[in-house]
Amino acid sequence: MAANSLPVVPAKVGTHNHRKSFDDGSWLISRAKRLPVVMDPGSARAYGALVRDDAGGPTETCRYGNLAADVIGGAVHGRNLTLRWLFSSVNWYNRIMAATALARLPELVRSTSARQVRLVCGVILFAYVVSHFLNHALGNISVDAMQVGVYYHTAFWQFLPVAIVFYGAAFTHMGLGIYALYQRRQFRWRTIEPLQLVLGLSIPALVMAHVIGIRLGQVLYDHEKLYPQELYLFFVVAPGRLWTMTILLIVAWVHGCIGIYFWLRMKPFFTRAAPYLLAAAVLIPTLALLGIYQGGRSVAADSEDSDWRRQNYTQREVGTFAQADTLDRITGGLTMGYFGLLGLVLISRGVRGWRERRGGMIALSYGNGKTVRVPKGFSVLEASLRHNVPHASVCGGRARCSTCRIRIIGDHGALPEPSQREAFVLARVGTADPSIRLACQLRPNSDLSFFQLFMPQMLTADAHASSSTRIGQERYLVSLFVDMRGSTQLAEKRLPFDTVFIVNRFLSAVSQAVIENGGQPNQFVGDGMLALFGLTCDPKEACRQALRAVASIATHVDELNELLSHDLRQPIRFGIGVHGGEVIIGDIGYRDHIVFTALGDAVNVAARLQDMTKTLQCEAIVSDEVRRTAGLHEAALPEQEVAIRGRDEPMMVRVIADTRTLSKLIAGGERVAA
Repeated sequence: MAANSLPVVPAKVGTHNHRKSFDDGSWLISRAKRLPVVMDPGSARAYGALVRDDAGGPTETCRYGNLAADVIGGAVHGRNLTLRWLFSSVNWYNRIMAATALARLPELVRSTSARQVRLVCGVILFAYVVSHFLNHALGNISVDAMQVGVYYHTAFWQFLPVAIVFYGAAFTHMGLGIYALYQRRQFRWRTIEPLQLVLGLSIPALVMAHVIGIRLGQVLYDHEKLYPQELYLFFVVAPGRLWTMTILLIVAWVHGCIGIYFWLRMKPFFTRAAPYLLAAAVLIPTLALLGIYQGGRSVAADSEDSDWRRQNYTQREVGTFAQADTLDRITGGLTMGYFGLLGLVLISRGVRGWRERRGGMIALSYGNGKTVRVPKGFSVLEASLRHNVPHASVCGGRARCSTCRIRIIGDHGALPEPSQREAFVLARVGTADPSIRLACQLRPNSDLSFFQLFMPQMLTADAHASSSTRIGQERYLVSLFVDMRGSTQLAEKRLPFDTVFIVNRFLSAVSQAVIENGGQPNQFVGDGMLALFGLTCDPKEACRQALRAVASIATHVDELNELLSHDLRQPIRFGIGVHGGEVIIGDIGYRDHIVFTALGDAVNVAARLQDMTKTLQCEAIVSDEVRRTAGLHEAALPEQEVAIRGRDEPMMVRVIADTRTLSKLIAGGERVAA
């Protein structure tokens, strides 16, 4: 055997056709669940091709058998693991990752829209603005502190790879902003979105002189304009420029904050993070402006000393009058060119509108008798906005959600093909029906009839939805079902109003226990209740809250039994089921009968566990998922495997015969440390 060759290790051979398995990647796909990384079928086939090529064709032997045994999990066995196999493992892992990335690249391209590119570029620019503002804030300490801060600031942002990303983001963001001015016909919110666009388009004009004077002056003439020189200019030589700079800082900050708000407002954590973000949005610019003021005062006082001026305001720092004149002419030319570009865009908008009106109008029928007429080229959502027709759109027409979906009535063959972004969103929500389209992306060229899949209730198309969760949101919640036992026998021997009174007292006691422990009573069905935990906290805390609520329910029901002991022949009993997982929360119902609730497998399982307490003769059943997430020790509660109706595989649960012991368990500190 050659010294540089690897041994050919026999593979275990079954009765299936290995040639076919390696050719189509089905063998690897069948083993994909054993992989330590997530691999889609496309990546599996790509990896299968790598294995096939390296194996040298359809044989009963496979090179790198030991590696396959390690990565795939026992499909191919080998022996004599050596250091060479370790290096081979690293090589194969890299190849797997490369194949996976290549397989997912088309999906990434389809999922990326111009708005998302603009968002990413905007986040990069906002990071620069935050860094610059924090540097300004050092002026509250001293000008020397500002000098130290700007050294690190420029060292990072002028580092070549960072500078390339930064300037690329700046030009891309500006170009896409100008394109948005041309492309947008209607705005989702008629105040904040136009304000964001106007502020963004004004930033290049305001910042032009500053950028040309400092960055281009450094490149062309090797100027070193730092804080002492700029503050001397603003506070001594040309105080009028200070107001221009102040306006620039405020405009850039407000524009960036609006963009960050549009980006984060649909995130699950936004409600909790909003107070802190608001505090930062107020404090950072305030401290920056105060820092500039304090630094300017210090420089103005120091500049009265002629020695200071000779050291800090020399030709080396600020250049000559001829150089300043050249920079001013460049600034004026670029500013006029920028305004000319904006004017050209506005003229193009007018020409487009004129051509659309000459091209004819189309009729859009909403399926409820409402029909509007708009020029060709309008999207369906833009038509709704123009005519103030209620139309759901949580993301504001950015193709970041699917709430504006419509179903076409009649022939849909003549409609334009979905864009890559629209096709990606529809695929994400599992829609393969060609008659379902996104209203924000569909621009029909002929009359169209449709109906909306998501009704916006009483919101008009330009109104701001109260919360993204009202339309629908996926998040981790803990569902707790509690049911009163023996209510049927209770009703047989009592007056109806007496029965209702006792059931209401039971539900009140249960609801109080839930609320005290951070949960939210959600639905009342007869003598049972669904409570949700995790609407405002992380999964671990939600599970702990639910377990505390289980113990608290027992305490409150005991108090109720004692209060009604003179009227009850036997104490009120109950059953509780608790399970956690990803669910969909949102408004469900019709017209005036709409409720906020949760839908998903986790809710159904909690209900099944509650029913199972009757069979197992216990007070509560908690899924092992909740126990594990809450941090309780494995031996803290009795374990049992049960079959859940509607699920193929059995489920591990924790049976609690007496929920009062759960209270002692939690209080006793038998949790596993986080």
